[in-house]
Amino acid sequence: MKELELKYGCNPNQKPSKIYMHDGSELPIQVLSGRPGYINFLDAFNGWQLVRELKEATGLPAATSFKHVSPAGAAVGLPLTDTLAKIYWVDDMGELSPLACAYARARGADRMSSFGDFISLSDVCDADTARLIKREVSDGVIAPGYTDEALEILKSKKNGNYNVLQIDPEYRPDPIERKQVFGITFEQGRNELAINRELLANVVTENKEIPDEAKIDLIISLITLKYTQSNSVCYAKGGQAIGIGAGQQSRVHCTRLAGQKADNWFLRQSPKVLNLQFVDKIRRADRDNAIDVYIGDEYMDVLAEGEWQKVFKVKPEVFTKEEKRAWLDQMQDVALGSDAFFPFGDNIERAHKSGVKYVAQPGGSVRDDQVIETCNKYGMAMAFTGIRLFHH
Repeated sequence: MKELELKYGCNPNQKPSKIYMHDGSELPIQVLSGRPGYINFLDAFNGWQLVRELKEATGLPAATSFKHVSPAGAAVGLPLTDTLAKIYWVDDMGELSPLACAYARARGADRMSSFGDFISLSDVCDADTARLIKREVSDGVIAPGYTDEALEILKSKKNGNYNVLQIDPEYRPDPIERKQVFGITFEQGRNELAINRELLANVVTENKEIPDEAKIDLIISLITLKYTQSNSVCYAKGGQAIGIGAGQQSRVHCTRLAGQKADNWFLRQSPKVLNLQFVDKIRRADRDNAIDVYIGDEYMDVLAEGEWQKVFKVKPEVFTKEEKRAWLDQMQDVALGSDAFFPFGDNIERAHKSGVKYVAQPGGSVRDDQVIETCNKYGMAMAFTGIRLFHH
């Protein structure tokens, strides 16, 4: 197949639309089910690059959950704790394969943002992963292959209209990439930077110790940032991204946005959230929305209006600001990556509130000394990578 006609472009009024190879060669993908659209393919191809690099860097199966050309979550296939299995809504599925664990983590980190995602998998999709995908609201999946059982499961999703793409894992694009904006062609060399432990060698803080687990988390954050719309920062812990701030004009706003997502990820593990009693047969998305409201500052208003009865069997106790702060103070050893330098120490101050201990950023700000001083105040270890990771 040398080209594929699409229903429309980014919006229904943008026609005609298609994908094809610039040199007239065969496309490196097959559509096994569904009819993917323009944005689906943008998510699929960015996500595939991300998981392929995560697999190469860590040796572990990887998955990512993409929405509007930025990842909502990314992870490698480490086993799930009982608590994580519960907050990701997979505690009823028994022991999962490593690839399924990777997707459960990628999807579960920020379930609100992952709603209606496009999934990318580094490895052949197995039945465990397909069963997990089938029960989530999702637009499609791309992988290097599918077992027969997995493909049968996925083809039955959305009455046979679920988008299933298979990509040739041996495909390598040209070293020069091009795109058009306003009828003008832009050309640049592809970002082929290999992200590995060598980028973390220049530790500029008083604390020089970055354990291997934290290095893996920093690598996950940096590879995630490589395919996240800039400006962007990424908090990571335990083999997965836990908060991604994408596409903000101000870096501190990225840090705040991603930090709030990381905080929500940890708050969902608190006993107050784990013990919430939902009404019977509540939809998964409604549970996610209810938890987001419960841990937010507006929950007092919802309580006052009596809205809780629509989702909870029993009226939950208020999760006070003091209780939330006390719980968040237990979050430790979080890794933070940034796609460009931190211009002020305020980013580190905000990161500290979310348990950050390890930082990787390019360096090069005129205020590097201020940023290093702020890290030293909290005993953080920070590496200057010397490499910017803007993605547009």
